[in-house]
Amino acid sequence: MNELLFMNGYGVFVLSAFGFSMLSLISLYLVIKIQFVKEQNKFIAKFGSLNTEKANSAKLQRINKEILADAINN
Repeated sequence: MNELLFMNGYGVFVLSAFGFSMLSLISLYLVIKIQFVKEQNKFIAKFGSLNTEKANSAKLQRINKEILADAINN
């Protein structure tokens, strides 16, 4: 077990690099998730109160059809 941790003297460098990478990935994930939630709340605040007439009109627009088709395919 000690050989695995020390890795012939390089264990400190390898484990610190691994820890830094994991910390970076976790922080990046959290930042992106927070930004996504903020944008989602902005979208809901702006477009969440559409009545059915406006929603149906938006679905008929060409660009929205493309966006919805891409969302369904992915």
